[in-house]
Amino acid sequence: MSAKIDEKSQRKYLMQSRLFNLRPTNVKKYGINLGERGIYDIRNTLNDLTGREWAYFTLSVLETKYPVSGPESYGHDLRRIHPSPKPPQLMAEFINFFTKYGEWVLDPFAGVGGTLIGCSITGRNGVGIELSNRYAEIYYKVCEREGIKPQIMIVDDARNMDKHTEVTSRKFKLILTDPPYSNMMTVEKSGDDRKRGRGEATPFTLSKEDIGNLPYEDFLSELRKILEKAVQFLIEGGHLVVFCKDFQPTKKHHNMLHSDITLELSKIDNLTFRGYRIWFDKTLNQYPFGYPYAFVATQVHQFALIFQKDRN
Repeated sequence: MSAKIDEKSQRKYLMQSRLFNLRPTNVKKYGINLGERGIYDIRNTLNDLTGREWAYFTLSVLETKYPVSGPESYGHDLRRIHPSPKPPQLMAEFINFFTKYGEWVLDPFAGVGGTLIGCSITGRNGVGIELSNRYAEIYYKVCEREGIKPQIMIVDDARNMDKHTEVTSRKFKLILTDPPYSNMMTVEKSGDDRKRGRGEATPFTLSKEDIGNLPYEDFLSELRKILEKAVQFLIEGGHLVVFCKDFQPTKKHHNMLHSDITLELSKIDNLTFRGYRIWFDKTLNQYPFGYPYAFVATQVHQFALIFQKDRN
């Protein structure tokens, strides 16, 4: 990197830092001292994080206990109508690592907008695609009530993303999504949910187009086709992050969904699996599944599978 580019990058970051009320000092050839945040390297083209913040994110386990009420819950009381609403703060963690300020994020399974709200609170731009108009309306209602800048929400089948200029007119730095997991939500619940009177099935939607209503193998195939199309709009070197939760094993199959999704998405040309992070959701209640007869694991975690589009 030439001295001229160094100075330009430094000026750009110094100007950007004012947006975050930072007070950088000790500007050196490649490093900017951001005090308690650590040293930011101006050669960092991935994100706006310091080395200290970078190291924290790469830990394999992410433990969280986000508020489920009040302003810091970002409208959880409304968003909880969705069977599996992702906390915007969680999505913001991934957005902060895999993008820079002002860049674009795509979510093909936007739900009630966890990714899109994460974009708003981190100063990024987002496009979400959601099959259910009901969930899209909840997202906009949350934005209005909480004073959150609304992002672009397209109500349509994600298979049709290439028909929307909001998608086709730009390239995305990150695809961040939490797809419906096969027909997991269409079966009756057990354990703590049943004990609390929530034993009925809770499908994401009743639409025949919803991949959350498909059998396991069909779900994997359709998920790959949708994300293969999405990756076309991802920049070279950009990342795809997919959340998933394993099923309980059976005699017929191990049901490690994270493994099967990884194998399926690895069939996409120019897409490489880079690893995963485990999200430990400490807000979940524990229940003695199987007691007193057999071992049944209580799943309090999900996988965030991380892929990268190859550079030519």
